[in-house]
Amino acid sequence: MIDKHLMKLRARDVISPEEEAVIRDSVSEQIRFLADDVVVRERQKIDFSTILVSGIAARRKDLPDGRRQFTELHVPGDFTDLHSFTLKYLDHDIVALCNCTFAIVPHDKLRRVLERHPHLTRVYWFGTNLDAAIHREWELSLGSRTAMARMAHLFCEMYVRLDLVGLVRGGTFDLPITQEELAEMCGITPVHANRTLQQLRKTGLVEFAGGIVTIPDFKAAESTAEFDPSYLYLERVHDR
Repeated sequence: MIDKHLMKLRARDVISPEEEAVIRDSVSEQIRFLADDVVVRERQKIDFSTILVSGIAARRKDLPDGRRQFTELHVPGDFTDLHSFTLKYLDHDIVALCNCTFAIVPHDKLRRVLERHPHLTRVYWFGTNLDAAIHREWELSLGSRTAMARMAHLFCEMYVRLDLVGLVRGGTFDLPITQEELAEMCGITPVHANRTLQQLRKTGLVEFAGGIVTIPDFKAAESTAEFDPSYLYLERVHDR
């Protein structure tokens, strides 16, 4: 059920068999959501956190006039709302961008894990810090990068994060989002997003069609995107 989650943790740290058993035991059930469903609603009191098992999910803020901003994407293996353990409600929605499956971790079980296993406490603290690092990079893209660079950067980030959990195949990965959603993630209009995608395609950097992304030459895309993966903290550290 949570194999991708364990794969993601083990890519950056050592997780013992005992710790794996503890993590697996913390999951109470699986729930499924359809594309466009709100998984966790802003300001909703919650007593559980969710691990994305399959699909692509996002954090999203909605404005009263109907505009909306995506602030992070989540891939299988991610805790989408671990910070709700201390906050008790979110200041944004968690939404399913396609059909998704989530593992539910009740906060009372999570509390026992964190109280009894200090190493896992540090591992999950690292996870919330990583989310913050991703948010900062998205903020930099929205504020300072060109439309072409910010779109290429998003595709590069997703390539690396999905590759970490074994979901990239020969430079190709699934990203089941609409062009309108892509535009909102990049802070540009759908028309501008379409033109930017055409630019990326013409230069041979990125192909995006039917929810599938292909990056033929990652190094070239990385250069155009000004992509430095150090903010994803990919180094494997023993016992944080």
